[in-house]
Amino acid sequence: MRDAALDEVFIVLSIGASLISTLGRLANSPAVVIGATVVAPWIMPLRAATFAILLGEVRLLGLSLRTLLVGVLITTLLSLILGWLAGLPQFGTEVLIRTKPNLLDLGIALVAGGLATYAKLRSDAVSSLAGTAIAVALVPPVCVMGLLLSHQRWTEASGAGLLFTTNLLGILTGGLVLLAWKDSEFRHVLRRSRLSVASFTLTGMLLIPLGSGFVLLLKQGRVEETVRKFLVNGTLTFSDPELVDIQQIDFDWDKEQIRIIVRITDPDLPSYKQVTLVQDEINKLLQSNYQLVVQRAAVDVIGPKEVITTSEESEEAENNQTQQNDPVETPEPGNSPPLLESNDESEQP
Repeated sequence: MRDAALDEVFIVLSIGASLISTLGRLANSPAVVIGATVVAPWIMPLRAATFAILLGEVRLLGLSLRTLLVGVLITTLLSLILGWLAGLPQFGTEVLIRTKPNLLDLGIALVAGGLATYAKLRSDAVSSLAGTAIAVALVPPVCVMGLLLSHQRWTEASGAGLLFTTNLLGILTGGLVLLAWKDSEFRHVLRRSRLSVASFTLTGMLLIPLGSGFVLLLKQGRVEETVRKFLVNGTLTFSDPELVDIQQIDFDWDKEQIRIIVRITDPDLPSYKQVTLVQDEINKLLQSNYQLVVQRAAVDVIGPKEVITTSEESEEAENNQTQQNDPVETPEPGNSPPLLESNDESEQP
């Protein structure tokens, strides 16, 4: 009941965590966001809800969900206002990475929920609660949802909302599984609890959207690996690091674009024609329609280097060397060429 109570401490910590997390997202600072997850008190009412589901305590469950709902509303409103006031044209990676959850996020939430419940049962394991809050973030996805709503980006905002729902149900289900594993009496109660059946059912329903996200993640990983190997091993344009050194390869799946950042010593490489040919080969290989964009960073080489001569310069150098090695022929006195004759005395030698 104490963990589920809506009191001053919960409200103050929720407001502080929301402000820290939202400002950290706007600043694109992972360290600040991690700090917000430690401050957030949301794991407490969720843990109380786990015991309420197990024991069939509807009143305790209602109190826990009410407290959590107030925290969600506070965070959504604050992040929406801050996002509107900031007016950033676009958000950084700390916002965008929270919009595409998959099965891995559910697995993390299940483990974190189990550890949070275990910390309630064992006082000597309470130190793990802060790490649990960091591992499965509840406040940051809601902050991301509010920021995206301030820019009317509905699809991405729904993705952040799905991540929050995944973490919420994952913590509840993970706590129930831990309790069932810990004690046989808990297992017996769990079988008879209708609330636990509802919790497991809702968590199972998440497998559909999260599974599709995981399949898409695997597909993207295979595509990235295929493209990297093809660029290095299957093309002349990007296979020689002395001429074109690949520094980074980024994939924008929404725009179907592949961006390659290269370091070059020749500003004419790679040419537009070379990039176009490589793009066509990638699309043939993947049976897709990706756009290849190459970002070049020219490098000036300063220092001793080998001088490469052309074939004509080499031939001329060999002829000069031959003439230097051959003896000079001096004409005989009787064979000297006659002087040029001229009517003008001033031009005579």
